[in-house]
Amino acid sequence: MFHVLSEDLRFPAAHEASADGLLAVGGDLSVERLLLAYKTGVFPWFSEGDPILWWSPDPRFVLFTEKLKVSKSMRQVLRKDQFTVTENKAFLEVMQSCSKIKREGQDDTWITQSMIDAYSELHQLGYAKSVEVWQDNSLVGGLYGIDLGNGVFCGESMFSKVSNASKVGFIKFIQNHNYKLIDCQVHTNHLESLGAEEISRASFLSYL
Repeated sequence: MFHVLSEDLRFPAAHEASADGLLAVGGDLSVERLLLAYKTGVFPWFSEGDPILWWSPDPRFVLFTEKLKVSKSMRQVLRKDQFTVTENKAFLEVMQSCSKIKREGQDDTWITQSMIDAYSELHQLGYAKSVEVWQDNSLVGGLYGIDLGNGVFCGESMFSKVSNASKVGFIKFIQNHNYKLIDCQVHTNHLESLGAEEISRASFLSYL
């Protein structure tokens, strides 16, 4: 049974989420509420026209950075040095590109304009970060997420316009930082191939 949020800056305990992980409905996308959400293992995910939905799934899909898998073919791609990877150079463009990518099983995007506005504010405050992947001065891939400052990076979305672009950005981002854990939220084959795995919600919360 999900909860309806009031104006108070609080979330129900994560174990009160429904079987599919829905914890609460309503509230807002203020900086304060978003930061509280991530610090307590909660994230927003909703479609345009829907109320704000807050999730805390069990199990949680994560990548322990020491378990990052770089396949032989990806090592060859990295050696070719066909991409240039930067950070925090085009945050808005990365979010907009993520919102436009067609994804299997999804008819529309959950990256609404209100989400773009909210995360852009988090970026200006240093919490939200982007990784950009360039080829011939064109943005061909990238990802963004929230840095909790405790060794955990909460990945939100990624996109590729060219094969392997987002993988290169993701791998180099991990290799260039000392994160212990990347929160991938829910299972994807793409991230499983890079070493992500499911752990219990309780275990995930212990890392926060």
